[in-house]
Amino acid sequence: MDLIKLNATERNTRGKGAARRLRGKKMIPGVVYGPKMDPVMVSLDTSEFDKIVRDRGVSGLFLSLKIQGDAPQTKVVMLKELQMDPFGIEYRHADFQQIDMDTQVTVSVPVEILGTSKGVKDGGGMLQIIRRELEVVCKPGDTPERIEIDVTHLEIGDAIHVESIDLGEGVQIPHEVNFTVVTVVPPDAGEEEEVEEDDLLDEEEMAETSEDAAAESTE
Repeated sequence: MDLIKLNATERNTRGKGAARRLRGKKMIPGVVYGPKMDPVMVSLDTSEFDKIVRDRGVSGLFLSLKIQGDAPQTKVVMLKELQMDPFGIEYRHADFQQIDMDTQVTVSVPVEILGTSKGVKDGGGMLQIIRRELEVVCKPGDTPERIEIDVTHLEIGDAIHVESIDLGEGVQIPHEVNFTVVTVVPPDAGEEEEVEEDDLLDEEEMAETSEDAAAESTE
């Protein structure tokens, strides 16, 4: 697997004001942490990072992060969390976790649906995608870009469960429950229920909390 290269600059300032000033300069505040390193606060060029996200997405994103500073270093990392503004437009904060290419990691992989099911095409049913991402455990180099699921054979009432999906060699599901990933339901059962989201922390407070948690994990 070829790692995507990304540049970062070490920073010594933290907090809401510092993060706001960085974003005003078209930079993204971030943090790099791992079991074998002290947390490093960094800043990223928004345009460079945005190009990577648009090309590769955020799920299973592994990077060679070149950190400029008093002691320049390069870390192999995965994007652990990306915080956005309420409109999903502005990047607020990025968390990167240092990884070992020979050690398994837990990562979310997007689900891609292939085909049109018989139940939808011939019976007027509705396809319900229960899980749009699947959490898998594998070595970074074995991580699939997507998990493809062919639904053409599904009739109304049929479902595909996680245990029946071919994930590829070296890729496992870390859950014991054989949950449903996609199903075909009758037309009158296809209305999606609205789910109320819990109140979210202020975005800047979330970023600060993330950095504090990274620092505390090494103490």
